[in-house]
Amino acid sequence: MIDVLKINMDRIEAVKRNVEMSSGSPKPLRCVPIAGLALAPALVSAAAEVNLQAPVSPIASQIYDLHTYIMWICVVIFIGVFSVMFYSIFAHRKSKGHQAAHFHENTVVEIIWTVIPFLILLFMAFPATKTILAMKDASAPDMTIKVTGYQWKWNYDYLDQGVSFYSNLATPPAQIHNQQPKGEHYLLEVDQPLVVPAGKKVRVLITANDVLHSWWVPAFGVKQDAIPGFVRDSWFKAEKPGIYRGQCAELCGKEHGFMPIIVEVKSQDDYNKWLDDQKKKVSASAEDVSKVWESKDLIARGEKVYGANCVACHQANGKGVPGTFPALDGSKIATGPKPAHMDVVMNGVVKNGQPTAMVAWKNTLSDTDLAAVITYERNSWDNHTGDAVQPAEVKAARN
Repeated sequence: MIDVLKINMDRIEAVKRNVEMSSGSPKPLRCVPIAGLALAPALVSAAAEVNLQAPVSPIASQIYDLHTYIMWICVVIFIGVFSVMFYSIFAHRKSKGHQAAHFHENTVVEIIWTVIPFLILLFMAFPATKTILAMKDASAPDMTIKVTGYQWKWNYDYLDQGVSFYSNLATPPAQIHNQQPKGEHYLLEVDQPLVVPAGKKVRVLITANDVLHSWWVPAFGVKQDAIPGFVRDSWFKAEKPGIYRGQCAELCGKEHGFMPIIVEVKSQDDYNKWLDDQKKKVSASAEDVSKVWESKDLIARGEKVYGANCVACHQANGKGVPGTFPALDGSKIATGPKPAHMDVVMNGVVKNGQPTAMVAWKNTLSDTDLAAVITYERNSWDNHTGDAVQPAEVKAARN
């Protein structure tokens, strides 16, 4: 229980640091709610978090300015209302001989307190509506990227370039379990970030493969729910190169705090070089599933696949989490017939008509990666089946 509490506190700290992790210095604080002074002791160690991240896109700038504009309206209303109230209490106190007046149904007063709030709402609604309409205008993009949320990682599919990859948490498990000092970007680092060019309008098509997620990058002013079976869109245009950090903002399961979002904005020339490298990797990774692998090579590759996808639930030692995730070490599935083991890894587990946390990895892993991770599970820890699963067997089971 203590370890769980520590991990949850670490997640909270990661969210707090995310506010100030965007490139560039945050904009100076222009106004602070007076009511917030009551929280001053709690904010001493988080002074930089009382305002929004520095905006780097047109929409984020509009959101920031709208926030400041409405905040000042609230400040003026606060000062006006409380000034009148305190003056009335002081100037008409009982000790000076004043007595309460008895009146009602004052038409002029009723008109005034109806018209003034109406006008205030109009002054707020106009810029807010303008910003919302701009947020929803994803037309005429320079490029389109499909974003898919998984438990617990993101898939980025560059629809116009034929490039696709998964973005996983890169924080070592040893840091999460307090076995090593935590790094500067603890829980806010990934193995492969989303990369886009600066100054280009990027349309993102956002969906999910399993449960609700939410793609949120504060510096871009983008926060869109990812809903299974639906495709929602949003857009951003980052105005300067840099690394910008976000997180899943929808409670999506036990690893919700472990699926950060990193967007690296490059100059057009650097982006073109990166895109060429990715296309070369795609060509190089087009593997021949008919190739027969040696067991040791499959196990070595499977260890990497396991570490990137399975270790969070089943643990590095294969012992799982008692009562939550089954152990693979000594498992009847991992040491039993290969077809049953392949079926669980590829198609997931369904109980009482409902999918469990064991997802269908056939939707996210290649035939070779599936063969490798299954072979690794069958020949690691105290499992010594001595057999191997070849990519061709996975392909046949998939079909």
